[in-house]
Amino acid sequence: MGESDLESLASHPMIEIVALCDVDSNNLAAASQLFPKATCYRDWRDLLEKEADRIDSVNVATPDHLHGSIGLEAMSLGKHLYGQKPLAQNLFECRQMMLRAREKKVVTQMGIQVSAGRNERLAVALIRQGAIGKVKEVHSWSYKKWGDMEPVPSPTDEVTKELDWNLWLGPAAERPFINGYYHPQEWRKRRDFGTGTLGDMGCHMFSAWFRALELAAPIEVCSKGPAPLNATNWAINGWVEYTFKGTAHTAAGTVKVTWYDGDSQLPAEVIAAAGGRISKEGSVFLGTAGVMLFPHGGAPLLVPKEKFKNYPMPEVQAVDHYHEFIDCCLKGDFKTGANFDIAAPLTEAVLLGCLSSPFPGEVLCWDAPGLKISNHELANKLVKRDYRTGWELPSA
Repeated sequence: MGESDLESLASHPMIEIVALCDVDSNNLAAASQLFPKATCYRDWRDLLEKEADRIDSVNVATPDHLHGSIGLEAMSLGKHLYGQKPLAQNLFECRQMMLRAREKKVVTQMGIQVSAGRNERLAVALIRQGAIGKVKEVHSWSYKKWGDMEPVPSPTDEVTKELDWNLWLGPAAERPFINGYYHPQEWRKRRDFGTGTLGDMGCHMFSAWFRALELAAPIEVCSKGPAPLNATNWAINGWVEYTFKGTAHTAAGTVKVTWYDGDSQLPAEVIAAAGGRISKEGSVFLGTAGVMLFPHGGAPLLVPKEKFKNYPMPEVQAVDHYHEFIDCCLKGDFKTGANFDIAAPLTEAVLLGCLSSPFPGEVLCWDAPGLKISNHELANKLVKRDYRTGWELPSA
């Protein structure tokens, strides 16, 4: 997302790219060609130290495990922050990102571009105005398989000359380099660096129902899918059930949301309720007065079609997700569409599903105020990572 974010942010007429950073010299050279006046760095810590007086905002589009480290340091310096999803790689960092943004009073935005589009805004408006009645349950899914059920390869390789492996690892424990196994994109499959399919796509797919139902963090989560084969890789074919406290938009005191990825299938009755056909990614809202199918990247559909044939659709407008961030920085407006007060609880739900993966069939109770799994000591240890010496999280 680095190149995409960079070009999208730079398209705003009031922004100037003054510094670039990448641990891969090939990526850095490509970015430098786009912005030849920018100063280039390999180490993000050097950039923040030397450019602090010249920069107003920072964009973080690294592998997940560095989102928290870079983001917290940038905000500590009073810099506005655009951070890619998921907000952080673990629950502790996610919470600290929200708290640091509040403390430093900086403008923030998480990279869930779909939240700014007309389709999601329409879906949220339809649920909020009760088009399908009160929501009984929600099902979300993605076809992707960001996991690996094979053993870790035993051969190790020479680090490629373009890559600074130590900087790439950052806070993660040292390990041998395996060419093509971690960098450039396979890190999403690895538990120390990425967050699997759920972490990759969940922030996008959860956004509509999390906003529409005005949910807080879940109270329980339970994985029904396969456990990871080992401590290195995420599993595939995930299936996670969440329980949230009900709101004014739900049919009961609690509401269940279920996530599926890879080959995991929605129940046949849910597919039938949605009209018999579903997209490769999306969500289904089951309500007391109808059903809404919301394909990822598409417009929401109300079912049954005959009932909603002449339903008056609410008027909603899209905004430019990236330009909104820049405009808010210029105006001192902290309420971007995906600011960290919204993005952190949303990401918290996503990460709880990831955390449940190694404990299939076990209901994990989430104490949100205490930031802990209250009923499972082993699972609770995964709320925060161990940091490599010299790479501890920056203090405020």
